[in-house]
Amino acid sequence: MLLLGIDIGTSSVKVSVVDAATQKAVASAQYPDTESPIKSLHSGWAEQSPNMWWEQAQQAIALCNQSGKYNPLDISAIGIGYQMHGLVLVDKDQQLLRDSIIWCDSRAVEIGNKAFEAIGEEHCLSHLLNSPGNFTASKLAWVKENEPEIYNKIDKIMLPGDFIAMKLTGSITSSVSSLSEGVFFDFINGTLSEDVINYFGFSKDLFPEILPVFSVHGEVTAAVATQLKLKAGIPVTYKAGDQPNNALSLNVLQPGEVAATAGTSGVIYGVSDELTYDKQSRVNTFAHVNYADEQKRLGVLLCINGTGSLNRWAKNLFGSSISYKQMNDMAQSIPSGSEGLRILPFGNGAERMLNNKLVGVHFHHIDLNLHTQAHVFRAIQEGIACAFRYGLDIMRENGMSPSIIRAGKANLFLSDVFAQSFVNVTGVPVELYENDGSVGAALGAGIGSGVYQTPAEAFKNMKPVQLIQPSGDSLEQVYQEWKSLLERQLEIL
Repeated sequence: MLLLGIDIGTSSVKVSVVDAATQKAVASAQYPDTESPIKSLHSGWAEQSPNMWWEQAQQAIALCNQSGKYNPLDISAIGIGYQMHGLVLVDKDQQLLRDSIIWCDSRAVEIGNKAFEAIGEEHCLSHLLNSPGNFTASKLAWVKENEPEIYNKIDKIMLPGDFIAMKLTGSITSSVSSLSEGVFFDFINGTLSEDVINYFGFSKDLFPEILPVFSVHGEVTAAVATQLKLKAGIPVTYKAGDQPNNALSLNVLQPGEVAATAGTSGVIYGVSDELTYDKQSRVNTFAHVNYADEQKRLGVLLCINGTGSLNRWAKNLFGSSISYKQMNDMAQSIPSGSEGLRILPFGNGAERMLNNKLVGVHFHHIDLNLHTQAHVFRAIQEGIACAFRYGLDIMRENGMSPSIIRAGKANLFLSDVFAQSFVNVTGVPVELYENDGSVGAALGAGIGSGVYQTPAEAFKNMKPVQLIQPSGDSLEQVYQEWKSLLERQLEIL
């Protein structure tokens, strides 16, 4: 029995076909090879076309099918992971009304801040577990305020994964996990937030049917099945945002377990059984994939917008003719500490852990007679590791103190410099796994379709491929210098 997982990323779409018995991918494909564009019509804005995601998903599935390693007709269920917080709008004919305002777009910060104050800060934090900040609800309010002709045509609002499921099945659904990531869900009352809906003047009719994360969210239509060479009627049985899905793919489901990822953005995601929140909403709490009224499972999420995106920028600007592996090898040739070069990696929109401030990327202490391309590559990775430490310290303030962190051996964790810097500066060992979001989505589909009776059964064959322990170089002095530079920058904003 085979399971199909689709991971809708900011940079590309990846799909995997997983053998349910072994929990291993029999084939994987990514599309496109180059990183997808982000439209930025104004400073701080970020949009992508959902139709681009759908085209990429189809191309990735076709590439997987062309591998010849399986029979597409043996696929029995589909799961979807997706970039979080994006706003997708369709009319009554399921036609897109505009491009998606995606997760790193900053235009709605002030709208969210005003809602936070008007609804009441303590009330928002205790009921929503977050400030409305720059999340999906505030983005929808921006459309209502600035594009009323579009807003008035909306039939349903969705998150990116909901759109892909709609294109596959013709059905539109949501979940408590999805609603919470949009800051539409009231955790105290267990319903759509009356406070958010009433303050912004939204109609409840805009929201899709709410189903459990692990359930049937629709069945593949005959037309789509023919196009993708699949069986008609295959159920989509799992949808989750990329960070809850990444945690699932690493079997991070119980209180105290923690996952990390360092792709386009960087995330530490820990599971709690308490309705916890940060008073400044610098880290955010959402319903995890296994959240239920009778068994609370919350995901506490720290996000850094500009991790892999900064690495990509550096590659394009300083090393377009070299590979990421070559960049990592060059960084390895430079001593720890980058011989004084320090970089603040905050150039991809407003940073929630920095109170939604637009800090930007900053290079400090450049020595024109000393620092080379290789120094820049190492300082970027050390700067990103320091940003993780800064965020982890906020999580520690809120009671999340991991003894070990699980991560996929992918993206920046492919770099020995970054992985060891991350461990040394945080002081927390990291277990690396050969898993990714598309495999996690496929296993989620297996849980949702009943192929696995419990989540534990879906991960019984999962083993770490590497354990990274702190070495003698703690990077504490580097971090303290880096932190001082950040605090100085925050003071002038």
